[in-house]
Order: sequence, then C-alpha cells, then structure tokens
Amino acid sequence: MTAVDIAPRSLQTERLFLRPTCSSDAGRAFDIQSDWEVARMLRTSSFPPSREEVGAWFADHVRQWKSGEAYRFAVELEGQMIGMAYLDAIADREANLGYWFDRAHWRQGYAFEAAQALILFAFNDALLLKLRAGHAYDNPASGRVLAKLGFNPLDVVQRDSLSRGETIKQHRYVLETDVELR
Repeated sequence: MTAVDIAPRSLQTERLFLRPTCSSDAGRAFDIQSDWEVARMLRTSSFPPSREEVGAWFADHVRQWKSGEAYRFAVELEGQMIGMAYLDAIADREANLGYWFDRAHWRQGYAFEAAQALILFAFNDALLLKLRAGHAYDNPASGRVLAKLGFNPLDVVQRDSLSRGETIKQHRYVLETDVELR
C-alpha cells in the first residue's frame, strides 16, 4: 500500500495543541536538545546539538509529510513549543512513534497526552496498522507511558546512541490496531 495522502493538520488535546512542525521550530528544538538530560534519551541526535543539523532536519519535515514518510508535530502548551511527537519510518502501514519534551515539562502527563492523540491520528487518519516505540534502558518513565498507552513489550536490543556515543540497551514495544484492513 502506498502512503495515505494526508493534508497537514493540527491536533487538539485537553491541554495541548499539536501542529505540523515548520522550519522556525528548529531554534526552540535546538534549545530543548541542548539539555543533556533530554539529549541523552534521543538516540539519533548528537550532543551537543548542531544548530545547522537541527535546522536542516526541520527544513525537511514538509517534504517528509507530503511523501508520507513522517508526520511530525510541535507540541505546544499555552502557545509555547514544549516538545515534539511524531510518526516516522512509515512503511507498509507501520511506523515508529516518538516524543520528547523540555525537561521543565516532564512528569506532568504531556507525553501520554500527546502520544495518545498521535495514536488516534496514526490509526484513524494515516490508516496505519502497527506502531513501534522504544526507550533507553535507563528511561523507565517512557516505558510506563508506553505501557499506559497499551503498547506491548517486544524485546530488548543493543542500539547505537549518537547522543551518548556508545551502544545502549533499548526496550522496544509494539501497538497494533484491532481495526480490520480498510
């Protein structure tokens, strides 16, 4: 099946506004990823971050959305970007779900709330059948979020962490829709 053609649109939760990312979000993302406690949990981000790399990554988000390879949302609280939630590596009606937040907004339920909205978007709008997610071995809080969302443990694998510059254990999870093929 080819990618579903989805016009960029925003999602609203009880407390959060999720909107498609844009190039101007790169500066705020750079600031958030400049915090080691955030960056060390981002396996594919460098630390310290490169302003140019972050800018180039954000500049490609519109193309990725149009091609159906990734749907990335800036998560806003009261008009300020506090993090991101996204579906990427989309292929064969499956995708990776990810999220990260400014440390000042941890432990307030925002990851769960944003990811829950993204799951509905994935299954209802993008017509995906399976989502994968993972977290570093030393980030059990993310594992609790995934379990609360209904993800099932899949396995533990060794993965390279660009931010840490070493191999880490990653706990991986899967969530499948119970909806029949559409």
